[in-house]
Amino acid sequence: MNKKVLLTGISGYIGNHCAVELLKNGYSVRGSLRNLLKSQKVIDAIKKEVDPKDNLEFCELDLLSDDGWDDAMKGCEFVMHVASPFINIEPKDENEYIRPAVDGTMRALRAAKSAGIKRVVLTSSMVSMLENADKSIKVDSESWTNVKAKNISAYAKSKTLAEKASWDFINAQQDTPKMELAVVNPGPVFGPSLSGDLTGASMGMFTNMLQGKMPMIPQASINMSDVRDIAKIHVLALENEKADGKRFIVTTEEPFAFQEVAKILKSNGYDKVSTKLAPNFLLKLLGNIDREAKSMKSFIGKTYNGDVSLTMKTFDWNPIPFKKTVLDTAKSIEFYLNQN
Repeated sequence: MNKKVLLTGISGYIGNHCAVELLKNGYSVRGSLRNLLKSQKVIDAIKKEVDPKDNLEFCELDLLSDDGWDDAMKGCEFVMHVASPFINIEPKDENEYIRPAVDGTMRALRAAKSAGIKRVVLTSSMVSMLENADKSIKVDSESWTNVKAKNISAYAKSKTLAEKASWDFINAQQDTPKMELAVVNPGPVFGPSLSGDLTGASMGMFTNMLQGKMPMIPQASINMSDVRDIAKIHVLALENEKADGKRFIVTTEEPFAFQEVAKILKSNGYDKVSTKLAPNFLLKLLGNIDREAKSMKSFIGKTYNGDVSLTMKTFDWNPIPFKKTVLDTAKSIEFYLNQN
């Protein structure tokens, strides 16, 4: 019998890849969807990489509802909580993000705890680690974002509060054996899409760049992530003894500027891509008016440098080279654009 993993958010960009990686590593997967009508689409996406045979099933869960969580845990040894809302636009009410992120995570943890789940692997983000300093900011597994900072986006706030609530829950356990937690913190996520859905945050930005709809690039540098690396570390974190109680940054070893992405694309024949930098003052000004620019506001003009040494050492892992990530993403987007 394969060990069964409840994977929330299986229909998402990262969720698709996590399912593939789990199946390739001999786990069976119960994927949660908000609507079971989406299940065929998920199967089609996963089949591009692996035949799920009888090792894939689905259940219906909503981050904002208690229904079904206890049943979803039955027969599972592990939980991978990947589901979280993310849109590129700053919501009018920050609770549109915060409630599903925090409440959904707490629902998953409480149900996992009462079902006797051994370990939960949670998808967080580097945005929960970005201390609000000036130009160059070193970030590691001890770093936390200040949720009271002036420019913090609703997304960053939701991710930070959800992750903090998770650690509080884990640390408050009185009984033994204690349920374990490992957290994965990616940067901006690129890499091929399995579903062809290009509306997500990173994919949307990338598609706009390729189509020449992004006339200027923001001045910001951060460690970037490949979706395949993120899925790989999620799976390795399930059973690695050293992973318990840790936060893992899963990104490139050094930060890259968004302009660097544009330059790689441009020099590989993607002619519509602009490499022109947007002036910081303009973006900050736009951030007061435009909801999409506002979500980038706290990054403008800064370099965030995440320390991935703990992740590399714990899992004996090396990140996929960034140029490969960029070009594989572009190839994947081109493929889907040509299908439409």
